[in-house]
Amino acid sequence: MQLKTCTQLFVLLCISASFAQKNNQSALTIKQIMQGDDFVGHLPSNVHWSVDGKTIYFDWNPEKAYSDSLYMYGLTSEKIEKVSFETEYYLPSTNGNFNYKKDKKTYTKHGDIFLMDIPSKKITQITNTEAIESSAHFTGNEHKIAYVKNKNLYTWDINTGETKQITIFKDKKEQEKERDTKDEWLYQDQLALFDVLRERKAKKDLRERLNKREDAKSPLPIYLEGRSVYSQHISPNEDYVTYLTVKEKDNKGTIVPHYVTESGYTEDQHTRAKVGNIPDEYVLYVYDIENRKTYPVQLENLEGLDYLPEYTKDYPGKEYKNNNRIGYISGPIWNEDGTKAVLDINSNDYKDRWIVLLNIKEGTVTNLDHQHNKAWIAGPGIGGYRGGELGWMPNGKSIWFQSEKTGYSHLYTLNTENKKLDALTSGKYEIYSPSISNDKKSWYFTANKIHPGDRQFYSMPINGGEMEQLTNMTGNNDVVLSPDEKQMAISYSYSNKPTELYLQPNPKYKRNAKAIRITYSTTEDFNKYAWKEPAYITFKAKDGANVHARLYQPKENVKNKAAIIFVHGAGYLQNAHKWWSLYFREYMFHNLLVDNGYTVLDIDYRGSAGYGSKWRTGIYRHMGGKDLSDQVDGARYMINNLGINKDKIGIYGGSYGGFITLMAMFNEADTFKAGAAIRSVGDWAAYNHGYTARILNTPATDSLAYRRSSPIYYADGLKGDLLILHGMVDDNVHFQDMVRLSQRLIELGKNNWEMAVYPVEKHGFVEPTSWTDEYTRIFNLFNESLLKK
Repeated sequence: MQLKTCTQLFVLLCISASFAQKNNQSALTIKQIMQGDDFVGHLPSNVHWSVDGKTIYFDWNPEKAYSDSLYMYGLTSEKIEKVSFETEYYLPSTNGNFNYKKDKKTYTKHGDIFLMDIPSKKITQITNTEAIESSAHFTGNEHKIAYVKNKNLYTWDINTGETKQITIFKDKKEQEKERDTKDEWLYQDQLALFDVLRERKAKKDLRERLNKREDAKSPLPIYLEGRSVYSQHISPNEDYVTYLTVKEKDNKGTIVPHYVTESGYTEDQHTRAKVGNIPDEYVLYVYDIENRKTYPVQLENLEGLDYLPEYTKDYPGKEYKNNNRIGYISGPIWNEDGTKAVLDINSNDYKDRWIVLLNIKEGTVTNLDHQHNKAWIAGPGIGGYRGGELGWMPNGKSIWFQSEKTGYSHLYTLNTENKKLDALTSGKYEIYSPSISNDKKSWYFTANKIHPGDRQFYSMPINGGEMEQLTNMTGNNDVVLSPDEKQMAISYSYSNKPTELYLQPNPKYKRNAKAIRITYSTTEDFNKYAWKEPAYITFKAKDGANVHARLYQPKENVKNKAAIIFVHGAGYLQNAHKWWSLYFREYMFHNLLVDNGYTVLDIDYRGSAGYGSKWRTGIYRHMGGKDLSDQVDGARYMINNLGINKDKIGIYGGSYGGFITLMAMFNEADTFKAGAAIRSVGDWAAYNHGYTARILNTPATDSLAYRRSSPIYYADGLKGDLLILHGMVDDNVHFQDMVRLSQRLIELGKNNWEMAVYPVEKHGFVEPTSWTDEYTRIFNLFNESLLKK
């Protein structure tokens, strides 16, 4: 391949579609499969129940309209109907907060606050203003609704209808300008000379004293002094308000130019800063309402707060500074009787999570659980920026939460009085979305206990014990229980079967019940093709680890001994699973490749989700290390076991997958002969802070990690044929990143690469024409480079 000019690229664009079809032996076409939902079908999503449990609501679009609409399935009628705009407008929000008895629900909709009485279905609108009200929650022993409007906290009394303002947040306190010496002498001289001025001042002073007496009956003005305020919450007994202040640092942002615009002018989009931000400062305050005072919650006693990261040992003589490691503070979360509250705190270097008991009167905390990872804290239900899954047990003394203490995310309880920790689940699998049943006697959650790529719904006794599997369809079972928990609405999919909505009685109430399919979403054209079910395999990595992958094999009569490895994006994401893929276009493209004789391998490399903490953090301080060697070991597996020609292996992927593709083409040039890098990171120092600083720390503190992880430093290793594809208005992985890499390749004298740009596309492509052009080029790349077609 030769580096092409813009004119040559335009000519290639014009002929690429016809060229692809000339060499395509599949019944599928690239243009067809890249229509996305219009070809597959618009699948049901956002499933939820009516409060009486008689209706299932979900978003759907069987008519191929401009966007999804709300549909309903009646359990009595057993029919699906489209919900009218008027009906939808007045339906209660799916989000919100219940009281402990769950007979009342408060929620926000259209920027106003509502209260619903569940038994009678009566809805009371609490506010009706142009202002946006939010964060509605019960307080005052559940006799009041608290909510936030214009930063301030208000309460509404359910019985009397009285609205009361609880806080008065102001930006700055106005300071009376002091008089200098000259003006002070003149002021005092005027008062001494004129009776009328003295009398007026005396009346003014009296008014101010009277006003201060009245002000003492009003909320205390709280001055933020340039800080933002979040998470305003009143205690159940209404004695205290907690609020989180954030001093946001001025980190320089970046600009993404838009060249194809309605105005005809280039328009600049201001976007994120690069990694290495100065951390924001978080402080949780308590407002003592009765005593009219505020004070910060003291966190100096957090365990391990003075931790010095291990990686700093690689920089002897270099001072490490992180004087305030406190990151986001979630909570407080109160128990049912309002006597205890816990906070969930993250460090700003992402390596610690603290769960603490709040002494709100004193503004102090007691350590309950400290989670630490020398790489970074994350995992299902654990969080890593804001708080994770956390709540109170029915006894009001113990809390429950998730932790990777054993290497996998599991469910724990901890007694806040004696600090006794109990593991409710254990094993080489992970727990997702736990919740306590209505009767407080059992748990519901999803787990991948059977296989990392198979998620089933379970129940378990409240204090742990045998897990009862409630679903039985292999794949992904995303369950939403009815309000009485007797029915399960299941969004189910398998590897070659897109997501559909099913209904099944809860086996805890009705044994041997089968799931009934409710929706049929796939199109006639999609159903004409026999979609392939990949084989689920494991192979050994060079360090002995078992790597999970999806394998697509062609029939022997068309097998061309060439192979393509697909690299999923996000890093922490799972794709070698048994359900309908987020990368469904790529899945369909793999079917097309197999029809053309290619073998395709889709690997859950190091850093992927679903396999525990060690796998998740296997890329710490070296992206392009084990995550890349897993791809190489996958190629070796195919050569040794599947008859693949070692000179006919290509690789492609988007985002993180594009990054790995670049690293593969630069650092493993003898393994991969062709690569297509889509919306790729070329230099991690140019990516965002929240994602990158977890894995590589920051460029200023850990430059070695960035140097060994960024493709731009290895571009000289390019030997095979490289295709770079990128949206020009990508505000996630900026187009500038690939422009810089292009300049590097030019200066290195490389001519075996080309670049296709998409002027109107962001990180996630939208236009079918862009998808079609992109994958036509990728198909042509592999045919030309691997098969010499």
